[in-house]
Amino acid sequence: MSWESRAGELTPGAAPPWLTPLVERPEAVKHAYRRRVPAEVLAALTAANATAAVTGARRDAAVLVLFSGPRDGAPGSLPDDADLLVTVRASSLRHHAGQAAFPGGAADPGDQSPVHTALREATEETGIEAGRLAPLATLEKMFIPPSGFHVVPVLAYSPDPGPVAVVDEGETALVARVPVRAFVNPENRIMVYRQQNTRRSAGPAFLLNEMLVWGFTGQVVAAMLEVAGWSKPWDTDNLYELDDAMALLDSQGSYGEAQR
Repeated sequence: MSWESRAGELTPGAAPPWLTPLVERPEAVKHAYRRRVPAEVLAALTAANATAAVTGARRDAAVLVLFSGPRDGAPGSLPDDADLLVTVRASSLRHHAGQAAFPGGAADPGDQSPVHTALREATEETGIEAGRLAPLATLEKMFIPPSGFHVVPVLAYSPDPGPVAVVDEGETALVARVPVRAFVNPENRIMVYRQQNTRRSAGPAFLLNEMLVWGFTGQVVAAMLEVAGWSKPWDTDNLYELDDAMALLDSQGSYGEAQR
């Protein structure tokens, strides 16, 4: 069975006006993502992708990019109470331990599509009711070399997704509906790099008290802010090594304060 989006499972017409730039131009998110990746890193990603395809190490996966907020609003605007569902992975996991991420994971053999995978995984991780969500669009696949996943972000919307919480502490450390304005706020934005041998590449990150959103998730969020018209100028010279950035979390207050 082909693991592709199926007719009728996407409902772009359910998107509120403030999300239409993302729904109408889902390919623009990947383009914005790639513009931020240094040329040498992009070349390494391409090479790793090709190697994984040849060796069969590449695996299909999907993540749920769930926005919640009011049904009204103009394109390019951002409602004050709009939020984005984010998790923090358990520190005991083999891949991406302790990282902030969208809920999601690898496709199971019985999964019919990326939407199916994203909704199933999100329900397992956060307890969210899939029936309250409207899948709007699938973004282009992105390859993640450390885990070998070929990830499809599934954009979704709900005016009220209901309660969310950690379901399995062995898999997830934190589940939160983060105000989108927390990501937009220039004071919450930094650049983070991770030293790998002699190569050092930096990417956009978001310091949000109990979580540091960086790596793949940080890149996708930054790209979505740009495409949606929400991004504001920020200090891209505010650069931290990953461990130093994580240490800043210890000095932050409780989640939900000073986030906007």
